[in-house]
Amino acid sequence: MAEPGVETRTRSSVITARAAASFDPVGRSVATARAFVRDTLQGWGYTDIVDDAVVLTSELVTNAVVHAGTTADVLCLRTDEGVRVEVGDRYPERDVPLQGTAQSFGSPDREGGRGLLLCAALASRWGVDYAPTHKHVWFQLDLPERPVGIRSAGPVLPVEHLPVADGRIRVAVVQIDRSGAINAWNEDAEELFGYDADQVTGKQLTDFAAWPHTPGIATGIADALQLSRWEGSYGVRAADGRTVPVYASHLRVRDTSGEPSTVCLLVRDFERAVLQSPQRTPGDTAKGSLSEGRTTDPFEVFIGSPAPDDLDGLLQRTVERSRDMLDADSAFLLLATDDETELEVRATTGLPSARQRFARVPVEAGTGRYGSARMPAVHDDLTAVPGAVPLLNGTGMRSVVTVPLKVEGRLTGSLGVAAEAPGRYSNEEALRLQFAADRIALAVESARLGELERLRRGSLSFLVEASDLLAGTLDRDQTLALMAQMTVPTLATWCAVYTIADQSSEPYLSFVLHEDEERIDGLKALLSKIDPPEPVPAPGARVWNAPTEAAHQAALRTSMRSLGLGSTPHVGSGIGTTLATAAAVGGETVVLPLVARNRVIGMLTLGKPTDDHFRQEILELAEDLSRRAALALDNSRLYSERMAISQSLQRSLLPPELPHVPNVEVEVIYRAAGEGNEVGGDFYDLFPIRDGAYGFAIGDVCGTGPEAAAVTGLARHALRLLAREGFGGPAVLERLNAAILDEGARSRFLTLLYGELWPQEDGSAILKVVCAGHPLPLRLRPDGSVEPAAEPQPLLGVMDDLELYEQTVTLDPGDVLLCVTDGVTERREGTRMLGDDGLADVLATCTGLTAGAVAARILRAVERFAAEPASDDMA
Repeated sequence: MAEPGVETRTRSSVITARAAASFDPVGRSVATARAFVRDTLQGWGYTDIVDDAVVLTSELVTNAVVHAGTTADVLCLRTDEGVRVEVGDRYPERDVPLQGTAQSFGSPDREGGRGLLLCAALASRWGVDYAPTHKHVWFQLDLPERPVGIRSAGPVLPVEHLPVADGRIRVAVVQIDRSGAINAWNEDAEELFGYDADQVTGKQLTDFAAWPHTPGIATGIADALQLSRWEGSYGVRAADGRTVPVYASHLRVRDTSGEPSTVCLLVRDFERAVLQSPQRTPGDTAKGSLSEGRTTDPFEVFIGSPAPDDLDGLLQRTVERSRDMLDADSAFLLLATDDETELEVRATTGLPSARQRFARVPVEAGTGRYGSARMPAVHDDLTAVPGAVPLLNGTGMRSVVTVPLKVEGRLTGSLGVAAEAPGRYSNEEALRLQFAADRIALAVESARLGELERLRRGSLSFLVEASDLLAGTLDRDQTLALMAQMTVPTLATWCAVYTIADQSSEPYLSFVLHEDEERIDGLKALLSKIDPPEPVPAPGARVWNAPTEAAHQAALRTSMRSLGLGSTPHVGSGIGTTLATAAAVGGETVVLPLVARNRVIGMLTLGKPTDDHFRQEILELAEDLSRRAALALDNSRLYSERMAISQSLQRSLLPPELPHVPNVEVEVIYRAAGEGNEVGGDFYDLFPIRDGAYGFAIGDVCGTGPEAAAVTGLARHALRLLAREGFGGPAVLERLNAAILDEGARSRFLTLLYGELWPQEDGSAILKVVCAGHPLPLRLRPDGSVEPAAEPQPLLGVMDDLELYEQTVTLDPGDVLLCVTDGVTERREGTRMLGDDGLADVLATCTGLTAGAVAARILRAVERFAAEPASDDMA
């Protein structure tokens, strides 16, 4: 039962939406819970009570995950009156201080116990629910009453302080159905983006939206379309391939039949004041005594509360507030590089194009007192000082004021605002902007250092993983694929790898990859039509403009043909593909040489989509990756060459095609142990000696691998030479034994079954065989009996004097002679071994089979005898 003073349930209300999440008992869960509640309530359109809900949730989740040490369950319920938030923990036996009891709520100076104090102060109603396994603390915040039709209002401003926009403001109205497809597209949308309504109706908005466009936005477009209300920036790919930055306001509605859809209002980003809701001031959310006497933080006054927790979000908020503060048309912020010799553009607003993003400009530039970024500067008219602010060239901006960002005397960045009219700014505006820059400089530098540390850790982790992957293969094609897959989309939107076979060869396009698989074929076709980049060995990335120019030319020609202005006045079937390819490669393209062992073996080409540039940190990371990739690619080339040489030499040790022997079926199965080996210590041969006579041999050199293969070649070629000189079987083997002993330390003992075969006209065959230490050949008769066809004699390569003799065997029609090496008979499974008897049992089941069927059955029996793969050569 609940104690007096604590309400345990709300008034009966209709719940129209709910959202729930659980958070682990770790410190970072508090921030995650705050973000969850903020995103949920903003998505529901309840911005008026977001701050209070976030504060209360933060305190209650802190009690659960930090003080109680349990998982926190957060449930948000939307009603027609407001929002109810429940925070549950798994610590039901913990005492909860209650009103109306002798216990105190707790002092604000204590770490714990403030959650319920804040609930009592901020919430419309609150309470505690108990269960045997958990406890829920809930609070309800009612929506403030407002006159009908008023959502928010701003103060009356003089005309000169109003935002500047074009004379004809176009507001695109786009309606999106439940599936995300466009079903309405007004005339302003056609004018802004170049598509007729017929071209876009029924297509997904994601086909045209470049998401996200503004840094700091983590919500995906699919998520944004599901929220009840959303505002933000993104880009729309226009019909000419450009990306048009827009500011959008989304409102989710439903028709009279209950079908939901989303209405999107879009204006050009620098005209966002037409749609953007005013930011709430601290006074809008202050409540009671909790806000009284609070000291205003100059940083929060300028940036707003809460401040973005990421660098890109902080920079974007800074330029937007700077532009609004001085009633400017645009604003920009640059951060200094580590050596403070250059400034890198990191955030802009109000500029008509994003092509300057991540560009670099020197710290010392221009003439006169405006030449240094280390001092505030006011330009009355940029046309009078050409090139004074390179970033604004071609943007139409006339007057500009810039101020430095400094931390402990070091230049850390530069903040500037600009207007299209001349003479807009004086020293007074420069002082105001400098005051704002001083307020945010430390926070920006702290966020920049944090981002740099994260990038360095991420870069090291990325390079370690890349090195492991590249070292894990010696296959050239797989190495090329890994190079591209590691860069896309982590470092670039698309990638192409050129390889150079030798110094006299032209670069060859070996691999192409795009983050959108549908763009790969078009990109490959485009790159195949232009000359490859020059193989310059100088380290570092260099810009390559050929793909962008070729893509734009192709898009222009296609557009002209579609309008009937080209040589073929009909609409080409590939206009969509051509324009998409032009947009895909319309940004910056860089080439990094692949240098290994002081030779350029290829080029790694990285590209960005329209109006996008590479950051210097990404280029430095790509340069490190290219060095590792070049060595891996060269290693794979060397390995492939060595493998080709090895396989060619190995194939030379095997006999050529077997001759046709009259009235005799012959089948050979050969397996060399070891990966990549085609020849081992086992060998075989069948060759004509003279008319009507054939020599055959099967042998086994001690060991496996190249050393054994060398003796294999010696034995096989010596047998052929000696047999064709007219020597009989014993003489051939005695001379071969002497040749092996002459090898000295390289000699290896050898088991060999050698014989001469004379096929007869009646279908029989006469054999003269010598079995020198080799497994005995087995003879299978048509009645199924199996018997050895020779007697054992000493092996070769051990003794100087051998006394060998040959035995004569007559094979009748239908007889089978099976000759194997010890890799077959010594096949093992634990302590079991196939052996001669096991082989004979298998052979006895082969009556009536052809030679090929007999060999296949023997091999199958050997392979199935043990689960592990064979470790010895077999013939």
